[in-house]
Amino acid sequence: MLIEGTTWVVIGARGMLGQDLCARAQARGAVVVALDQDDADIRRAGSVAAAVPACDVVVNCAAYTAVDQAEQDEARAFAVNAVGAGNAAAVAKARHARFVQVSTDYVFAGNAPVAYPEDAARAPLSAYGRTKAAGEEAVESSGADSLIVRTAWLYGAHGPCFPKTIAKAGKERGALQVVDDQIGQPTWTCDLAEFIIDLVEADVPSGIYHGTSGGQASWFDFAREVVAAAGLGDIVTAIDSSSHVRPAPRPPWSVLGHDAARRFGVKTIGNWRDRWREAAPAVLGA
Repeated sequence: MLIEGTTWVVIGARGMLGQDLCARAQARGAVVVALDQDDADIRRAGSVAAAVPACDVVVNCAAYTAVDQAEQDEARAFAVNAVGAGNAAAVAKARHARFVQVSTDYVFAGNAPVAYPEDAARAPLSAYGRTKAAGEEAVESSGADSLIVRTAWLYGAHGPCFPKTIAKAGKERGALQVVDDQIGQPTWTCDLAEFIIDLVEADVPSGIYHGTSGGQASWFDFAREVVAAAGLGDIVTAIDSSSHVRPAPRPPWSVLGHDAARRFGVKTIGNWRDRWREAAPAVLGA
């Protein structure tokens, strides 16, 4: 599908990913309809149907992402992440539009010995993970022409994220402790936006695709790169997760494989360290 001249509806358009996706799709020649919670309550099918016009592509970036809070509020998270995903997919099907659902590494337990392939069994550990896994299942059962794009460790200029938190804390405290036994792939929202557009433009088959940077890092590794970019010096010390217990369990291994995109000739995102160094001025400057 050539992107130029197509109409894209982005749900969750004011979020960190949504803003970059809208900008990148417009730069590639698409007409973008940006919808946020004031425009469509994704939890209600009628609200979504009334807000989404005739279009070629619907992308659902809306999500309940308060991972720890979801442990006490799973019903609300489910309404957004599962029911909402199904509602958006159903409307896309009714509009004969391609549907893209943004999902997460949290659908896995995080105990694989190698990068998770796209067809690995879902085994979420947390309430957030369960609701996102249910969202994937709702999309798959909707009958929509759908792409489920899983991402992880997302950061960007247009919202709260790990690099901003680390840079701010480093400036205020002068020393930081960050876990080194959780491994993943820091991913820039701009790169994920381009990847989603590339998948649609390549007209890949319906299915699951992984949109994360290449390589792998611990949060400690990423924090060291962040403080270096912020000009704060060597102020980060490694600790293990037992020293920083949080309400929701985190997958200790969040490395995702990219075979599906490669199979259909879609360029995958570059190494996380290189991409961070490209992103850092915009993310930390914001």
